[in-house]
Amino acid sequence: MKRTLVLLSILIFAGLLQLQAAESKFISIRTDQTNLIFKVGDNGRLYQSYLGQALGDASDLAYLPQGIEAYLTHGMEDYFEPAIRILHNDGNPSLLLKYVSHNTRNVEPGVTETSILLKDEVYPVEVTLYFTAFAKENIIKERTEIRHNEKKPVTLYQYASSLLSMQASKYYMTEFSGEWAHEVNMTEQELSFGKKMVDTKLGSRAGMLCSPFFLVSLNDKAKENSGDVLFGTLAWTGNFRFTFEVDNHNKLRILSGINPYASEYTLKPGEVFSTPEFIFTYSTEGKGKASRDFHSWARKYQLKDGEGSRMSLLNNWEATYFDFDETKLGNLFKEAKHLGVDMFLLDDGWFGTKYPRNSDKQGLGDWTEIKEKLPNGIGHLVKEANAQGVKFGLWIEPEMVNPKSELFEKHPNWAIHLPNRETYYFRNQLVLDLSNPEVQDYVFGIVDKLMTSYPGIAYFKWDCNSPITNVYSAYLKDKQSHLYIEHVRGLYKVLKRVKDKYPTLPMMLCSGGGARCDYEALKYFTEFWASDNTDGVERIFIQWGFSHFFPSKSIAAHVTSWGKQPLKFRLDVAMMCKLGFDIQLHEMNEKEQILCQDVVKNFKRLQPVILDGDQYRLVSPYESDHAAIMYNAKDKNKAILFTYDIHPRYGEITQPVRLEGLDPAKRYKVEEINLLQDSKPVSVANGKVYSGDYLMKVGLPLLSTRHTTSHVLELTAQ
Repeated sequence: MKRTLVLLSILIFAGLLQLQAAESKFISIRTDQTNLIFKVGDNGRLYQSYLGQALGDASDLAYLPQGIEAYLTHGMEDYFEPAIRILHNDGNPSLLLKYVSHNTRNVEPGVTETSILLKDEVYPVEVTLYFTAFAKENIIKERTEIRHNEKKPVTLYQYASSLLSMQASKYYMTEFSGEWAHEVNMTEQELSFGKKMVDTKLGSRAGMLCSPFFLVSLNDKAKENSGDVLFGTLAWTGNFRFTFEVDNHNKLRILSGINPYASEYTLKPGEVFSTPEFIFTYSTEGKGKASRDFHSWARKYQLKDGEGSRMSLLNNWEATYFDFDETKLGNLFKEAKHLGVDMFLLDDGWFGTKYPRNSDKQGLGDWTEIKEKLPNGIGHLVKEANAQGVKFGLWIEPEMVNPKSELFEKHPNWAIHLPNRETYYFRNQLVLDLSNPEVQDYVFGIVDKLMTSYPGIAYFKWDCNSPITNVYSAYLKDKQSHLYIEHVRGLYKVLKRVKDKYPTLPMMLCSGGGARCDYEALKYFTEFWASDNTDGVERIFIQWGFSHFFPSKSIAAHVTSWGKQPLKFRLDVAMMCKLGFDIQLHEMNEKEQILCQDVVKNFKRLQPVILDGDQYRLVSPYESDHAAIMYNAKDKNKAILFTYDIHPRYGEITQPVRLEGLDPAKRYKVEEINLLQDSKPVSVANGKVYSGDYLMKVGLPLLSTRHTTSHVLELTAQ
């Protein structure tokens, strides 16, 4: 018996040693639902063996294929697009990285960081891959650090944040592209042999034509509730590039990072080049699950005050444009109070002494009040707004300058522009050179001076209306290829200083509409402006696109006079995100004003569901002339359903809308809200009680052939 126990112990110990030996060759990055697994090859190089649904038995790792090299280099086996391309100071362009070590540490409960160190055996170059895994939220962040100890600087030509590989029978990639007032149009295409790139070279207003996120569906086109999909986004407020390459074995490589265009980077010995984070999730339950994972992660970990409430507001832009004074603004404060919103936001046109900002042609850079418009200054407006019971917010565009400004006259070299060519102006302005520490101090000082002088300011709308043109920095001199990178790093330094000094200050990230919407910038902003286009129908599509990656509380949506839809339709669309108004209340009749007030009350009451609940996209406007989206409270006791008839055809046969995410065992009372005074509920479901099971399996007949109509249903568990 004793001999048997000893033998058994030896076998168990040997088995453990064998398992440890097998595991030592593998590095597992894991969430509760996803595995990203790397293997150290017999040649000492690092390979990605697996990306997919979490594996349950570590002993199975030995059966995984070796896979594709994890961080492909240039100059050795140049079959495919490299993640890194470097030129050593002796002129040698090659790099061969081998595994050295790895380490995993707990950042906080449910969050781990794994670092993998790779080195070249010939040149003293190191690359460290960092992976942060959020177990419950099913999100993984990846970034790269590059350093060297050569005697002289080396030149980096490519420096990806991430290289992921996938294997399937087919690949379908969805990109989100457009332009001003026509943002995030979703286009899906099959990827075949070769390369497809999605990139931008615009610098400061980087997302004007395409957004820094994508999704890839495996084997079949992307579906909402089924199928394997990868969602990826780059946390970088500048030029980005995604490269999708299908090789001769039908394997897909996805490279993500800063766009290396015109950005070769000279790296000094001992200096660290740190790439932005690539953030991704892998879902085996389609797009909806991936979106909800991103939303939950962003609210908890990335978005400024992501778990806090949001203020509704009234903006003056469409009511006054540049033509306003204290009297007009005082009347708008009263309208904000009457409307019931939390805050009044003063937009463009309040500043400029020598060159008053009465159009977009002058004044940018000179952040002092126009005495003719505001003789008593911003401080007086803050007090007047507060006296009406509303907070006061302010529009700024601190990264920009008009040539017709005192700032440009004093510091022309603070602006990015060529010294010996005719200057091209986008929207009559230039971009300030944030690679310059003096400019960083100035831009921070704009916010700091306003907050110090008028501490009652409760909110900033931070705009950025121009891409970088006339690409030249007087500050960088002989390092012009560093400009695109150092400019963005300078912006982050400014934003960090603002957040450190004013940690609770809400700010909206705006860029001539939705041209800025990345998760690095959103560390410093509570929300972003999705588009200058506030037409109700167009906003359904825009908000639908952004909803794939961003929670509703991060998307600012305003009710305006833009669009020919009924007021209720526009109100309902805006209520799906962070509600605001940019409309003249006094031009509405009494019933319309009461409707607006009711919507504001409903939004405030239902914020915990709409802004913090789980979102389900039920009916896609891309697939029909209708749309339906719902939000469920985490405890499944409350849900809000929005449905829209856009432009259906005459005689169209509509289908019931099946709800999702409810508790099948609970019973829900349905009430239609957001109705004009004296209007009867249109929905046949109003006042009825259904089981969650019925609502999800049978659904409700809510769609019609009427044009631009909408319903908002509140479901309450009984």
